[in-house]
Amino acid sequence: MKAIIFGAGGQDGIFLKKIFHQNNVDVTSLSRSVNGVIADISNFTNVCSIIKSEKPDFIIHLAANSSVTHEVIFDNHLAISTGTLNILEAAKEYSPLSKIFITGSGVQFKNDGGKITENTDFHGSSPYALARIHSTYAARYYRDIGLKVYIGYLFGHESPFRNTNSISQKIIQGAVNIKRGLQNEIEIGDMSVIKEWGYAEDIASGIYTLLNQEDLHEAVIGTGYGYSIKDWVNICFKLINRHWEDHIVANNQFKDQYKSLISDPKKINSIGWKASTSIETLAEIMMDFCEKN
Repeated sequence: MKAIIFGAGGQDGIFLKKIFHQNNVDVTSLSRSVNGVIADISNFTNVCSIIKSEKPDFIIHLAANSSVTHEVIFDNHLAISTGTLNILEAAKEYSPLSKIFITGSGVQFKNDGGKITENTDFHGSSPYALARIHSTYAARYYRDIGLKVYIGYLFGHESPFRNTNSISQKIIQGAVNIKRGLQNEIEIGDMSVIKEWGYAEDIASGIYTLLNQEDLHEAVIGTGYGYSIKDWVNICFKLINRHWEDHIVANNQFKDQYKSLISDPKKINSIGWKASTSIETLAEIMMDFCEKN
């Protein structure tokens, strides 16, 4: 069996590739960086050529700019919206039996502070959310005309391969630097913000589980449990035997998109997948990796 992963250079791609290999699936990693075969997902001719040549069993679309700011509106549109259309149309023409995974996000839903399900209304609260919503409707259209398209709405998840701009990595790396005497403070915004702290390998396993059944085509993929940024800070500083109060500085210029973002993963739990890594274990994994690298 064969799979191609667009956007394979990020944390989700790294772990999904590992899971595919463990299940004897050959993987072609595609990226606009040097981590894999160079591919421009916004170029229809390029995407068609790859899918026509490979005719894979699985096509995975993970490519995106994770920023929600207005400044990257066209970058998000090209990678997420145009990229989705390019993959779906190319699959329709050249590999109609492929199972296709389109990435969704918890931030594309209306968020009133309650747990979010697959049936929660969409809300275009950012350019990133708009692109994800458009991508979802495109996926549904192509499913209606016969393609095997799956959508996983991913909620907060972390790993040692997380972008260094993320709050999880900022705190991990800051704590390690404080332990080593390389810095003394970490600036953080609102520590009361609640999010999920899933492990990216668990989430990748959820994607694989979704793809390898026939009946459920859309599912939120998350832990279902929320912790505040303050909780994460506390856990990380316990690992270095320091009091976080001595090192955290509030910076009100850092604004968060939401106060709480939590999933209700009952549907995907019903087909055999559940996140298994605790927030404490996740912090240990990330801290250990940071200290060794």
